Amino acid sequence: MYTILRIAIGSIFIVSGLGKLLAPYQNFLYVIQAYQLLPSWGEVLTAQVFPWLEFIVGTFVLLGLWIPWGLRGALFLFGTFVVVVGQALIRNLPLENCGCFGEWIHLKPQVVIVMDSGCLLLTCALLFSCSSAKKFSLDAYFDKV
Repeated sequence: MYTILRIAIGSIFIVSGLGKLLAPYQNFLYVIQAYQLLPSWGEVLTAQVFPWLEFIVGTFVLLGLWIPWGLRGALFLFGTFVVVVGQALIRNLPLENCGCFGEWIHLKPQVVIVMDSGCLLLTCALLFSCSSAKKFSLDAYFDKV
């Protein structure tokens, strides 16, 4: 169960990161600008860095390499997404698409806030049961070597 959850969370971040990395960064920049939260230099930095963070964290969680650190990274990302999308909903920003998965998947912010909150809670549970999530992981392999 925990292994499947670890693989699912890692996959979410890999798909999300790849969806943005395979498109020009300006596409994600426009999404970030719609949230009206950061100064312009912060928007550009976020558009260039966050897709890589998502992809790297997703890879570590999916492969089960340094599981506790990968899950902490996932908690940070899910927490950030909940705050950003939550503030947009509170401010009634006119967002049709959250931009979470680039151009691949379009989700409304109301759906994303529920999904990210659920994933945040599941990631917390997984972090407290790291040893149960080691099956089929690189951590388990390296423990044997």
